[in-house]
Amino acid sequence: MPGMADKEAPSSQSKAAGPAPGTAAKAPQGNPIKGLPNLRLKLPSRNWMIFIGIAGSWTTALLYDKYEKRRIQKKWCDLVSHIALEPLPERAMPRKVTIFLSAPPGDGLRSTRDHFHEYVKPVLVAAAMDWDVVEGRREGDVRAGLASRLRRLRKKNGEPTETPLEEDSQLAIEELRKASGITESGSVKGDIIIGRSTWKEYVRGLHEGWLGPLDPPASQAESISDITGSEVPLPSEESSQHTPGHGSLGDVAVTAALSPAEDDSGSTSTSPGDTAISADGASPTAESTPAAPETPPEAEEPKPKKPKQPPPFIATTAYSGAAVSPNIPTELGPSTIIPFPHILGFLNTPIRVYRFLTRRQLADDIGRQTAAAVLASYRPFHDPAQSLVVSDDAQTTGFVGEEASSDDGSGSKWEQQGVLRNEEAEWPKDVRKRVRDGSESVWLDEIVIDPRIGQRMRRFEVAAGEEARAQRIKEGKEGALGQIAADEGASSA
Repeated sequence: MPGMADKEAPSSQSKAAGPAPGTAAKAPQGNPIKGLPNLRLKLPSRNWMIFIGIAGSWTTALLYDKYEKRRIQKKWCDLVSHIALEPLPERAMPRKVTIFLSAPPGDGLRSTRDHFHEYVKPVLVAAAMDWDVVEGRREGDVRAGLASRLRRLRKKNGEPTETPLEEDSQLAIEELRKASGITESGSVKGDIIIGRSTWKEYVRGLHEGWLGPLDPPASQAESISDITGSEVPLPSEESSQHTPGHGSLGDVAVTAALSPAEDDSGSTSTSPGDTAISADGASPTAESTPAAPETPPEAEEPKPKKPKQPPPFIATTAYSGAAVSPNIPTELGPSTIIPFPHILGFLNTPIRVYRFLTRRQLADDIGRQTAAAVLASYRPFHDPAQSLVVSDDAQTTGFVGEEASSDDGSGSKWEQQGVLRNEEAEWPKDVRKRVRDGSESVWLDEIVIDPRIGQRMRRFEVAAGEEARAQRIKEGKEGALGQIAADEGASSA
C-alpha cells in the first residue's frame, strides 16, 4: 500500500545513514574470537565467596598437615635407617621389641591397630626391626598376658611350682633355636606400650608377674581350671537322654524327615513310590509298609568355652608383703609409652577436627618415642627421691600434657603414675563410673608402684645428640648415615 511504504521509507533511510553525528559508536556485540563465549571478569557472589573461602581453607590446612607429617616421619625414619644396613651374623636374629596394645575404653581394637600402623610401624620398618604383639580386647587382657609371660619365664628358670611348664609350640621353637645355635642380636629388647589404659595394665602385670606366686591362690584354684579352658563342662547324662512325653532334637528331626512335605498351596506332595502304589489299585488310605526309620542325628557337641581372663594372683595391697622373684634382673627391659588421644562423642567434634588437622604434632611425638626404642637409649624412671625439672631445651617427658609425677594416695610420687594422665579425662563417662563397689578395676584404680619394681624400670629416651641430628635431617643439612656411606663409596669408585 502506498501509505505503508511511505512510513517504512524513513526508518530504512535512517538505518542506512548510520549513527547521528557527535555520538560514539557502540562496541560490537559478542567475543571478537569466534566460537568462544563472552566472559566478563567480575567477583563471585557473596555465597560463592563464603564457599570458596571455607573449602580453600580446609583443603590448604589438610594438605599442609599431610606434607609436614610426611616430612616429620621421614626425619625419624632416616635417623634410624642406618640400623637396617648393619650386617648380622649368620646365626643371629634381628632385634625384637614387644608391642602392647589394647582396645581404648568405649571403642574397638581396630582404632589402636590403625594408630600403630600409621605412626609406629614406619619407624620400625625403616630400621628393619622385628616385633611381637600382645593385644587386649577388653580390660585386663594385657595385664593377664604379661603376667602369664613372666610366670612362664620364672618357671623356665627353675623356680619351684606345683604346675610345671607345659610343652607348647613356643617352647619347642626356643629349644630348636638353642640346639641350632641361633641367637638374638642386641642385648636390649624393650617394650612399646600404646595408650594410658594399656600402660596401667602393663604396670599391673609387671608387678603381678614378679611379685605374685607362680600358682593361683587356693580360692582361685577351682575357677582357674575353667578359665584356662582345659576342662570344659560336658552336658550331663540326664540332659542327653530323652524324657518320655517330651520331644527332643532328634525326635523333631525324624518327624520332619518322615512327614510328607507340603507345598505353598497346602496340598501334600507325594513321592514317586507313593504314585506307583496308587496306580496298582491300592486304596489311597491303605497303610503302606513304613520305611526303615532313620537314625536320629547325633546331638551337636557343645562349643568349647572361650578362655576367660584369669583374676590377678596378687592384690595391690599385698605388694609390700610379697617376696620378689629371685630371678628378677637388676634392670627390667626398657619401655616407651606412645600417646593415643582418642575422644568420642558428637559434642567433641571441634576437638576431633583440630586434632585431625594437626596430626603432624602427634607424628613428631610418636616418632621421637619410637626412634628412642630403636636406638636403645634409655634412662631410669624418676622416683620420689629425685626432683624432675623439665627444661625448655630438652623434653624430659616427651608427651604433650603429661604430668611428671602423681600421688597415689600413700604420699609417694613416681613418674610412672603420671604418664599420659590427661587421656583419662577423655574416656567415656560410662567407663569412668564404677559398676561394682569393692572390685578391682585396672583402668579406674590408681597405679600402685612397689619400690623394688619401680627402681628397676627403665624408659627409652632420645639422646640430645640424636635429637639435634634429627633436626638437621629435617632441614636438609644432613642425610641418613647409610646414605652418606653409600654416596662416599660411589664417589670413590
